[in-house]
Amino acid sequence: MKKNQIDMTEGSIAAKLIAFSVPLVISSILQLLFNAADIVVVGRFAGDNSLAAVGSTASLIHMLVNLFTGLATGTTVVAANYFGARDKERLHDTVQTSMILSLWSGIILTVVGIFGAKRILLMMGSPEEVLPLAQLYLKVYFAGITASMVYNFGSALLRAKGDTQRPLVILLIAGVINVILNLFFVIPLKMDVAGVALATVLSQVFAAIVVVVILFHEKDDFHLDLKHLRLNNQVFARIVRIGVPAGVQGILFSFSNVIIQSSVNSFGPIVIAGNSAGSNIEGFVWTSMNGLSQGVMTFAGQNLGAGKTERIRKLPFISQVMVIVEGLVLGNIVVFFSPQLLSLYTASPDVIAEGVIRIKMVCTLYCLCGMMDCMANLLRGIGHSFLPMVVTFFGACGIRLLWIFTGFRFIERFHNMKSLLVTYPVSWSITWIVLVICFAIIYKKEFGVKE
Repeated sequence: MKKNQIDMTEGSIAAKLIAFSVPLVISSILQLLFNAADIVVVGRFAGDNSLAAVGSTASLIHMLVNLFTGLATGTTVVAANYFGARDKERLHDTVQTSMILSLWSGIILTVVGIFGAKRILLMMGSPEEVLPLAQLYLKVYFAGITASMVYNFGSALLRAKGDTQRPLVILLIAGVINVILNLFFVIPLKMDVAGVALATVLSQVFAAIVVVVILFHEKDDFHLDLKHLRLNNQVFARIVRIGVPAGVQGILFSFSNVIIQSSVNSFGPIVIAGNSAGSNIEGFVWTSMNGLSQGVMTFAGQNLGAGKTERIRKLPFISQVMVIVEGLVLGNIVVFFSPQLLSLYTASPDVIAEGVIRIKMVCTLYCLCGMMDCMANLLRGIGHSFLPMVVTFFGACGIRLLWIFTGFRFIERFHNMKSLLVTYPVSWSITWIVLVICFAIIYKKEFGVKE
């Protein structure tokens, strides 16, 4: 096996998933620290309104960028298929096409983010005292979003061949840069939310430059060839077919979270700040489980390309056991230490109390979310991206929105944060059941059940 790659078509399934996922989990947590550093610094040195402003933009940012990060997911699946099939020509075309898409994605997001920030924040019902700061944060953040897209697409290509170690090193350095710049811009320069946004942008620029240099110096079929940088229509169509439904699924989740955030906004700045801090902490658990689900997708993609469908048949049981253990352990550690963890974000007892409510309601059974994500990415890895999008819309987003617009809104005793947050584990459970049934039907129909 070549250096900096994992061939998932051979060897122990669990061992390959762990080898792939552990560096990805660590690097994903480091990436999450970009936003965590923002929130910690503004919460400690700029005040609760600044904390609420930065925290309340998270769901909006995710909603706007998810379509394009979905295309990056399509890049991983397509490249993994060609890698497993040893199709060197198409793999080379995938690299060039993906990097062009990253530039297009960044430009579109910059325009939408800068010119649409205020309008969308108003639609979300952002409080008057938070709106100017949230708008400023978004404008600076989206001014540099192209760097983030270049890194996401570049690292997606590296993941397709099992390389999760070099992205880890990149983000380790970028995370340190982000934290240092955060402290410098906010404390001595008093730049408030603009400072933390600028620090994030500059650290992402560093990550983008390094990943491009890595691809440029690759000696195999993952080489970024600037002389032949062009869009391959066949590869582009495959990436879109897999990536757009994945992105739309992300948008649907984020849209439901935006609606939930709008409901949270109705409870005032203290609840907003506590919910934002709690959500940021739970994000570390989700990121850990998502690393495994990304491994499931790459594993399925490589083995589908290699024609080794028997290995795909064994994947659901092994991955589900792994993510259940991971989710239960990490989720409940966060629940147990929630007051101490929240105190890193704010010194306000009221904000901490609201954050504890969020963490207990979501993290206790957070493994359900990981189970759902693993099944969705398994389907995506074998080329079925539209189906998990539809199931997600009705099973997860639909249930949340139905409750918000009925019982939560019109029945007074249900108009509270606990009632709002219980929709998360309920929707995860229902969606997971449907996805398991879908995979069983698809596998039997397309590959047959080999005894």
